[in-house]
Amino acid sequence: MQILVRKLLHRISTKQTIGLRAYSTNKFIDVGQPTPASHPQLMKEGEITPGKGAEEYNSRRKRLLELLPENSVAILAAAPVKMMTDVVPYTYRQDADYLYITGCEQPGGLAVLSHECGSCMFMLETSPHDVNWKGPVAGVEAALETFKAEKAYPMRKIHEILPDMIGRSSKLFHNKEAAAQTLTDLNAFQKADYYGKVKNLSKLTDVLRWVKSPAELKLMRESASIACQELSIGALLQTMMYSKTHPYEGMLAAKFEYECKMRGAQRMAVLSYLTPVVGGGSNATVIHYSRNDQKIEDGDLVLIDVGCELHGYVSDLTRTPCGSFLLYNQPSSESATELEALLLKEELYDLILQTNKECLKLCKPGANLLDIHHYSVRMLRKGLKEIGIYLGMDVHDSSMVSYERTLEPGVVITIEPGLYIPSSFDGPESRRMT
Repeated sequence: MQILVRKLLHRISTKQTIGLRAYSTNKFIDVGQPTPASHPQLMKEGEITPGKGAEEYNSRRKRLLELLPENSVAILAAAPVKMMTDVVPYTYRQDADYLYITGCEQPGGLAVLSHECGSCMFMLETSPHDVNWKGPVAGVEAALETFKAEKAYPMRKIHEILPDMIGRSSKLFHNKEAAAQTLTDLNAFQKADYYGKVKNLSKLTDVLRWVKSPAELKLMRESASIACQELSIGALLQTMMYSKTHPYEGMLAAKFEYECKMRGAQRMAVLSYLTPVVGGGSNATVIHYSRNDQKIEDGDLVLIDVGCELHGYVSDLTRTPCGSFLLYNQPSSESATELEALLLKEELYDLILQTNKECLKLCKPGANLLDIHHYSVRMLRKGLKEIGIYLGMDVHDSSMVSYERTLEPGVVITIEPGLYIPSSFDGPESRRMT
């Protein structure tokens, strides 16, 4: 009797499971990333990615074509998959330019834009084995229906279509950092590269991305709010509170990442590093410190350089959290040297804080990044001279957009003046002599 009951329950359970699966998969077509049909809690009808609809992506492609010289072609490759082991990949993040133009968050594709063909996409073809292991991915149909490409082909067609397009063009703009072997192996591409026809696509896309749309600004505000919103006790404030009982760099980094993801962020901001920078004491002077393996000692300042990503848009903030220096870090009355070091830290902290506030006042249409930077340098130099410290400063320029380009509504920048003074520095000479 017990055996019959078990068999009957097994049949009922199997039928229920099959029914649920059939119901789940028939509700929508899975294209390998969220859509309004698969994620109604995340996206509205008509959106290609959260917060951005087909009209915005069409506008981006139109503006890129306007910047594209006559008789030239732009080829954007999706970011390659990076492997941790032979079968285990790192978490995937799409190339920013490819995502900006197509809205496709998945690897393996190519997008081509030209005045002749408009916009077309080459998409991966998958086998049932691939789907079993990695899940569904976008194909030709999704390129047309979901991402609104004007033309779409399977990737195997690249050898038939692209060489002729490349051969007829006078210039080829390409996002080289995400170069796809299927493209670079083409004789036509290699020949164009040899004759200097291949140009950096960022020269065009950086201009497009300089001014943010209302939808982009909304996502950036939400990303910043997740990372640092004091009114709702954002991730950074939670991390600062956590430091009172867990004075370890690694724990604070983990706490910040946890709080961001619990608030909806997909990952930490991809800047020059993937791990939040949490440096206590002398580790704070290492600009891109990422070991996060040290205990934070009493009295140490802690540099936190962090950010999170929300649907492709990142926040970036640097803080040196502290309470009242003398209230929370009171040295022993017998240590004059300790008190002097503490006072110096407070003066440096106040100098950077005031510099930040004054630079924010300059962020108006018509200003430019170089003017704001030079102003911050002058303020820091003046303040350091008054304190009795003399240092040199360098300008680091890694953007394709000139620092002299004027600000305008929709431009987003970060202001992070900083002073990195090594632990071996024992204070200004003027103080040591008094």
